[in-house]
Amino acid sequence: MARQIRIALRNCGVIDPERIEDYISRDGYMALATVLTELSPEAVIEILKKSGLRGRGGGGFPAGLKWEITRKVQADQKYVVCNADEGDPGAFMDRSILEGDPHAVLEAMTINGYCTGASKGLIYIRAEYPLAVERLKTAMKQSREMGLLGNNILQTGFNFDIDIRYGAGAFVCGEETALIHSMEGLRGEPTVKPPFPSVEGYLKKPTNVNNVETFANVPVIINKGWEWFASIGTEKSKGTKVFALAGKINNVGLVEVPMGTTLREVIYEIGGGIQGGKEFKAAQTGGPSGGCLTKKHLDTPIDYDNLIAAGSMMGSGGLIVMDEDDCMVAIAKFYLGFTVEESCGKCSPCRIGNKRLFELLEKITQGNGTMEDIDKLRNLSTVIKDTSLCGLGQSSPNPVLSTIENFIGEYHEHVKDKKCRSKVCKSMMQYLVVPEKCIGCTLCARNCPVNAISGERKQVHLIDQEKCIKCGACLEKCKFNAIIIN
Repeated sequence: MARQIRIALRNCGVIDPERIEDYISRDGYMALATVLTELSPEAVIEILKKSGLRGRGGGGFPAGLKWEITRKVQADQKYVVCNADEGDPGAFMDRSILEGDPHAVLEAMTINGYCTGASKGLIYIRAEYPLAVERLKTAMKQSREMGLLGNNILQTGFNFDIDIRYGAGAFVCGEETALIHSMEGLRGEPTVKPPFPSVEGYLKKPTNVNNVETFANVPVIINKGWEWFASIGTEKSKGTKVFALAGKINNVGLVEVPMGTTLREVIYEIGGGIQGGKEFKAAQTGGPSGGCLTKKHLDTPIDYDNLIAAGSMMGSGGLIVMDEDDCMVAIAKFYLGFTVEESCGKCSPCRIGNKRLFELLEKITQGNGTMEDIDKLRNLSTVIKDTSLCGLGQSSPNPVLSTIENFIGEYHEHVKDKKCRSKVCKSMMQYLVVPEKCIGCTLCARNCPVNAISGERKQVHLIDQEKCIKCGACLEKCKFNAIIIN
């Protein structure tokens, strides 16, 4: 853990998140006081721009520039929105920040309101995060009581308050315009941009949208200076990034490392290596929207640009590690299945195209694929990326394209040899009896739910492949290692 630099997670596990005094004791609300009494909105925005802070929600758009665009738009009402709709499988960065350090987000949103000219903040959070919601409500109550939220904040005449809006767990609502529509009580569907939310967002008013981790960095940048923050990370990706390590790795959980840390350092030094001493195969970054990084990428510095060049993306920070036992064709099918389920269905390329992609992958994993199907996967993926309405559809084929690029041999095995080397695709598996080891105890036959195993006592048994449903009950019950998977 020594390789970590905790900025966004600086207070998580250190303070009592339900006591505002604990937050204040660690320079909490110091940045807000400095901003309201010493700095102009333009000066604060310039600090953020010089710091190089980029949005941590996946797109990596410069935060200071987004704030500046919102500020320049003239309107009688503006909004600040915190995107806490964390939908990636295996991702829990934002939830942990909200549960462990809610005041950091409230302080940053208030600073944003001062800079952009907004008087109202909204936190869009999924209802599946009850503890985070409870602690946010507690933090907002305490902040109002101490004059740090609401009317006339710190006796400066600045008014800003925050409310909570609940999401129903739709992955597509992580996209800005879909999120805004959901908050308005409409279907969570994206719209064509421009206009961007900074110009026309919530209730058609200028709206600045940043995610939880982005906001969590802001107070520290104000307190310690943009030079300090810009000294961490790479030339184009400053600061740190929080990753949720999951999968076949020994140390599962959140880590916060400087941008530019290599995948090898994250997996082997911080993550403790692969479970059971097995061989590393791939790491999926960016969740369903990302791609697979392989052994050749282990020494690639992790930042926005390097990941895109490698065929993946930063995303919100999910990092799922896979070992030699994983089938990459099945992995692509899993992520695409998630995307198909979560698509809002508004545009045809995403709604129909991804369904056809999934069907092709299903055909291949069932042993019915052809070489032409692999070409169809490539071509259809390109069309979907080029023609989908929002980031969900534009990035959904990434797992397919990256696995074809890096593991084409496994696709060929599934198509030509009708075999899955990892023995994950059930349709290609065969449970066989080893005659030399079978003593005819009948235990396998008695536990087979479809009566696919025949044989007399003390005689070698036989598995009917037509009846076998590949449930594995025979393998599990056999005490003599007489059942193998081919």
